[in-house]
Amino acid sequence: MEIPATYKAAVYDEPGTISTKIVELPTPEPGEGQVLIKLTHSGVCHSDLGVMTRSWAMLPYPTPKDQVGGHEGIGEVVKLGPGAERSGLSLGSRVGVKWLATVCGECAPCKAGRDGCCKKQTISGYFAPGTFQQYVLGPAGYVTPIPDGLSAADAAPMLCAGVTVYAALGRSRTKPGDWVVVSGAGGGLGHLAVQVASRGLGLRVVGVDHPSKESLVRESGAEHFVDMTKFPRDGVDLAAHVHGLCDGLGAHAVLVCTASNVAYAQALGLLRFDGTLVCVGVPEHDPEPIGGAFPSRIINGSFNIAGSVVGNNEDAAAVLALAAKGVIKCRSEVVGLGELTSTFQKMHDATLHGRVVLDLWA
Repeated sequence: MEIPATYKAAVYDEPGTISTKIVELPTPEPGEGQVLIKLTHSGVCHSDLGVMTRSWAMLPYPTPKDQVGGHEGIGEVVKLGPGAERSGLSLGSRVGVKWLATVCGECAPCKAGRDGCCKKQTISGYFAPGTFQQYVLGPAGYVTPIPDGLSAADAAPMLCAGVTVYAALGRSRTKPGDWVVVSGAGGGLGHLAVQVASRGLGLRVVGVDHPSKESLVRESGAEHFVDMTKFPRDGVDLAAHVHGLCDGLGAHAVLVCTASNVAYAQALGLLRFDGTLVCVGVPEHDPEPIGGAFPSRIINGSFNIAGSVVGNNEDAAAVLALAAKGVIKCRSEVVGLGELTSTFQKMHDATLHGRVVLDLWA
């Protein structure tokens, strides 16, 4: 396969605003243990919006100008660097690039399978070239093999949204037949969480979101849909309603998949005794503590609060296997690279249903 000297990429030309620009970049050479990947598709994630607009207070440094964003890339290996063949990859191998570009593999979180907590991690699309481009370098031992028969458009969202909710459900302490509430159930993360929970893990799901997303949430496998606009923000009436739906006792777990401080403040009230709140979505701008999370309330309810940040390679393989079997499928729209800025604007305006996947060669 002929590899061009340059290729197209979309960069954040004005970080802090919603703006991208398509540029030509020189094609890099893979170094020791690296592979060069010709990307065909990349998902677009809400995390990319936070990185581009510098609205995530948790990120330690401002996103640099002309950063190539993106972290849900699918493509094939077109060149191997020295030693890369030891990974088992070869020319033509289909692989994916995730949020975590690299991890050390040696620290306590890495050894525990909690890659997202690695202190030496690098992040695709944030101080490391991301997947909004036609070629990218990746570590041969950490890119993710893509199952045969799974299309790039279907695989891309699994590399962040899919693996994130799969790992989060693993942190929920639930078992088949338990009730789980998914807050933000009609979003890119949420509708996959509903599918993984109901179809993949045998959980009973209550989806909470805006009424415009009811059909998507129900189609994804939710047993009940709750229109969040019908309840005051204090969450008292919402809690009573959800408890009634869940055998009168409340949910065994709540996954907050939306970047909303209000959703977090409502979450503890939805739980039954010994229930677990799993924190997934990251609210933007100035951080706030979880509303109503008083020690006495947590103690008296024997509640558990868990954080979950993306997942590891095993989680990625598991969720891709579910997708390859047709158990889960992302609601997505495929657009060209030139529509990235307008996609981000729709995301900001909360008018997207499901995910957007970029065809990087359209």
